[in-house]
Amino acid sequence: MRMQDSMAALVGMARGNGFAGLADKVVFITGAASGLGRAMAHAFAACQSRLVLFDMDAEGMERVRAELEAANPGVGIQCRQGLVNDEAAVDQVFAETEQAWGHVDVLLNNAGISMNCPTLELPGDQWRKAMDVNLNGVFYCARAAGRLMTARGRGVIVNTSSMYGVVAAPNRAAYCASKAAVAMLTKSLAVEWGPLGVRVNAIAPGYVRTALVDDLVARGRMDLDALSRRTPLGRLGTPEEIAALVLFLASDNAAFINGHVAVADGGWSAYGYI
Repeated sequence: MRMQDSMAALVGMARGNGFAGLADKVVFITGAASGLGRAMAHAFAACQSRLVLFDMDAEGMERVRAELEAANPGVGIQCRQGLVNDEAAVDQVFAETEQAWGHVDVLLNNAGISMNCPTLELPGDQWRKAMDVNLNGVFYCARAAGRLMTARGRGVIVNTSSMYGVVAAPNRAAYCASKAAVAMLTKSLAVEWGPLGVRVNAIAPGYVRTALVDDLVARGRMDLDALSRRTPLGRLGTPEEIAALVLFLASDNAAFINGHVAVADGGWSAYGYI
């Protein structure tokens, strides 16, 4: 399926009222300027949610905003530039969101970075950067959202882990460790905040055909055929398929799901035979 067709199918499903309780909800999305975050923004806009896009890429966010407004006239969107691993900036942007819209209903903790380096050659500053963005950034945003949500007695957080937080890969020690930590942070917050009315879950995507992956394939730095063969479903996922999973977890349809890490990798992590 072409990416344009995949996006159209996702938007059509979202507009078909398949996901309960998302209309007019305030949805805060990190890493919203591209890739999975962009697909999530399109999905929730189609459900008539109000969006706060948070990313370091201001131009990318504005492009996404223009796409969303063209496809969803009247949709409420705020763009906030910043870094998820800047603790003070995160607290500030959530305070501004509360001032503007009164609360945050859903946090999609999606921002992160990838890293591929032999561990014996991995500089300490790169290890710390992976942890700072992939783990600390998730924590700072979850804590800021959690303070608002627990005060109201309701809210939903969906963190982005990875299949490499479930199974390991060589040359990815920093990435695997940071994403595994996100999975356990998710469970810890779920058991702590569940009694306060806040559900916390995570997604663990496998390889997904984002624009970044397509660029790596075009430059010969990623073997698309090899990855597809290794995946039991025989292909990579699409951003829209991952966004559909996030829609479900954020919706009232998933009201009894808490502390779950939902793997969406085409069977990669289940496949023990190499």
